[in-house]
Amino acid sequence: MDISIVVPLYNEAESLPELEAWIARVMSEHGFSYEIVFVNDGSTDNSWEVIKELRAKNGAVKGISFRRNYGKSPALNTGFGAAQGDVVITMDADLQDSPDEIPELYRMIKEEGYDLVSGYKQKRYDPLSKTIPTKLFNATARKVTGIKNLHDFNCGLKAYRHKVIEHIEVYGDMHRYIPYLAKLAGFSRIGEKVVHHQARKYGKTKFGLDRFVNGYLDLMTLWFTGKFGGKPMHFFGLLGSLMFILGFLAVIAVGAIKLYNMHAGNHYILVTDSPYFYLALTLMLLGSQFFLAGFVGELVARNSPRRNDYEIDETLS
Repeated sequence: MDISIVVPLYNEAESLPELEAWIARVMSEHGFSYEIVFVNDGSTDNSWEVIKELRAKNGAVKGISFRRNYGKSPALNTGFGAAQGDVVITMDADLQDSPDEIPELYRMIKEEGYDLVSGYKQKRYDPLSKTIPTKLFNATARKVTGIKNLHDFNCGLKAYRHKVIEHIEVYGDMHRYIPYLAKLAGFSRIGEKVVHHQARKYGKTKFGLDRFVNGYLDLMTLWFTGKFGGKPMHFFGLLGSLMFILGFLAVIAVGAIKLYNMHAGNHYILVTDSPYFYLALTLMLLGSQFFLAGFVGELVARNSPRRNDYEIDETLS
């Protein structure tokens, strides 16, 4: 099969027939063999009934329905598990992503050798309250992830080589960082394509401003686990050791200052009356705790059943 199109959705019953017809037309015009995997994320409208009707008319339509709303990341991860095409396309169900972009995305994967191609909605039909935070968010994501050529990490329209979705796990709200997940899994050929962004035709957006706060926290989580997940002592141990040494040197300095003043006949105060003494003790205690956290992290990592799971691309024997 050439293409699998994974469409996560929540309360998008009005747009589904139009989206399915649009995709079917594009696939037919270009002669692609395809499947559409609709993942109903616990919709409270009649989205699932619409999907069943579309399935009855078009055998390429497949459907998965969650009992309740879990979020976009679980829906995508489940859709990836069901996808069988050589190239997997993800797109939103609200008609803001154009299926007319699919043939070029497919070509970039198959002919230009990309592992992943992310859409870039250069011209957006969103209010400033959404576009300005989005620009700041993407600038931070480029800096942290090192993927300098992407301008829109969270664009729902993406294309993947099938091998990519086999080696990544999308959980929580990590769908915003699928390119980074792919990079951490060893897929470095990541490209971008400017895509057309359409104004929402039906319903209303499902995302609020809280996604930007959560997005930064998720980015920090991915950065830390990607860099130190297999060697936590390198982070906590180093930080703890530095804090303990600084605290220890500070205690010595406080004591030395008192001894010098005593010897010189100057006025002096008790070590325990100095605020610097307690700051130094706090540094030493925190340093010890960080070091122990790294030690415990190493024990957990060593006992993980996946500690020697490596992303093997090919073997010859």
